[in-house]
Amino acid sequence: MKILVIGCGGREHAIAWKLTQSQKVEQVFVAPGNPGTFLEPKIQNVELSQIKQLIDFAKTNNIDFTIVGPEAPLAEGIVDEFRAHKLKIWGPNQYAAQLETSKAFAKDFMAKYNIPTAKYQVFTNGQDAHNYLLTQKLPIVIKADGLAAGKGVLVATSTTEAANFINDIFSHNKFGNAGNKVVIEEFVSGVEASFIVMIDGKNILALATSQDHKRLLDNDEGPNTGGMGAYSPAPIVNETLHQKIIERAIQPVIDGMNQEGCIYTGFLYAGLMIDEKNHDFKVLEYNCRLGDPETQPIMLRLKSDLADMIDAGLNQQLDQIRADWEDKFALGVVLACFGYPEHPRKDDIITGLDSISRNELNPNQLTPYSSSLDPDIKIFHAGTKLVEHNLYTNGGRVLCVVGMGNDVSQAQLKAYEAIKQIKFEGMQYRHDIGNKCNATNNTAAINTEPTPIQASMR
Repeated sequence: MKILVIGCGGREHAIAWKLTQSQKVEQVFVAPGNPGTFLEPKIQNVELSQIKQLIDFAKTNNIDFTIVGPEAPLAEGIVDEFRAHKLKIWGPNQYAAQLETSKAFAKDFMAKYNIPTAKYQVFTNGQDAHNYLLTQKLPIVIKADGLAAGKGVLVATSTTEAANFINDIFSHNKFGNAGNKVVIEEFVSGVEASFIVMIDGKNILALATSQDHKRLLDNDEGPNTGGMGAYSPAPIVNETLHQKIIERAIQPVIDGMNQEGCIYTGFLYAGLMIDEKNHDFKVLEYNCRLGDPETQPIMLRLKSDLADMIDAGLNQQLDQIRADWEDKFALGVVLACFGYPEHPRKDDIITGLDSISRNELNPNQLTPYSSSLDPDIKIFHAGTKLVEHNLYTNGGRVLCVVGMGNDVSQAQLKAYEAIKQIKFEGMQYRHDIGNKCNATNNTAAINTEPTPIQASMR
């Protein structure tokens, strides 16, 4: 197989890396990729970004199928365009992708199809939003409607803070067209979990559960980000809740899209807030692709052949696939650049990835970093760039360091010990990724994690 992966972040590095482990995969191309994918065997970066260029590349190189990593190409309709040229591509079409590209569309869709979510209102001007705000309890959640790289959400604890954010969106155009509408919704408390599935239009295959950490700083303080770390599995999602999520948050998306005249295919990510007392949940958001940084620990745990899984999805045969997982915890910590998320700085040199050096047998081939060749540690690149064999930050989230162990404490230890070797000016990371996971129950949680199941469309 020859496979094309679209994107340049840590998620795409993890996807491409996992694909290369398949004996059926001859070559993985990543467009445009990053230094991490460049350094991996069997992966080739291609400097392409326009949909037409990607279509031409897929045709010319006899690509067996394409996987869309980030949300922006989905919003642009890349799946529709590829399919129009009879090219296989894994992802939802432009209409279905509105579940992620428009918060207002997603909330209205959830309300229409009885998917549990927080109460909300949608606004198209600042004055109406301000008036509504005065009638609501604090804290309250304010979301820019469109794509904002995980930064368009504020959990406001004061009326002044909320009002300033609304002014930033409507009066100061902080998020551009992404802020043409604003969703204001009630704050719901609980434990967050990420629930990601594959959907082939007919069947559902659930992936391993995970838990993301959105806030920049320890103890869930600071601004929202695209994600500062994640671990898998999420012990709070037991077998009963797992099935409930399939029935109430995933299946209704498929059924609802069918009623809208749209067949959903691709990954679907449900961001959930779980009530520990009642062990129930509400959907905070949908994403129409794999999560980042959840993908990195999930891929480290995946034992099955990812290429086979995608191929089955493209042929509506997910009911014939089983996803097998390492009976371990995997935990990823994001290293972000100085100033992230508001004013990310670039061009700080990265040191400590000592095996990024010339290969004696092939002077033009660089070798990827590994930590003492420990297979339970993997570093995925995102915001990096390679200049004359030196690695520099390239803004945003720079690296994701993933450790895997028999319990969450062991996974934490591996990840954070590896981080001690890495340095760049202004490096930011959280020191508490995984602390929420109950250390006394984490080993049992792995052994009782629900086996990812197929759930056929009704």
